[in-house]
Amino acid sequence: MLKNLDPLLNADVLYALRAMGHGDELVICDAHFPADSVARQTVLGKLLRIDAVPAARVLKAVLSVLPLDTFVDAPAWRMEVVGAPQSIPAAQQDAQRELDAAGGAIQFAPLERMAFYERAKRAYCVIASGEQRGYGCFILKKGVLITPDATAPGETR
Repeated sequence: MLKNLDPLLNADVLYALRAMGHGDELVICDAHFPADSVARQTVLGKLLRIDAVPAARVLKAVLSVLPLDTFVDAPAWRMEVVGAPQSIPAAQQDAQRELDAAGGAIQFAPLERMAFYERAKRAYCVIASGEQRGYGCFILKKGVLITPDATAPGETR
């Protein structure tokens, strides 16, 4: 066991999160998402699992170690509800609360269902949750950690 790591973050998920670079994207999906077939088309090429917990709880675990990209307008997306794109289902409301708790003023940007599938195929990896409610599908863009002693590009010490 490791200190200060969310216990949901298994070795495969930690490996993928560490291997991702700035701008890489990951998918957290519900039980209804075609996770295995989409995951086979991602950079990692295999499905990662954090079973038996809601997508918002997986999001909380991932955000405990993953910085979001602050250089883009939207570093987090949610799948739009078909026929009701302005609707925010309960799974998405719970996920937004976790995003809020992680800090910053980031809102999930909506992404039409088929566009979500296409973007997911280009992601670094897919993490399947045990979310049973519909529309518990999200994409996150990895950012960078800024350390106080970091040297800016072109700056010398």
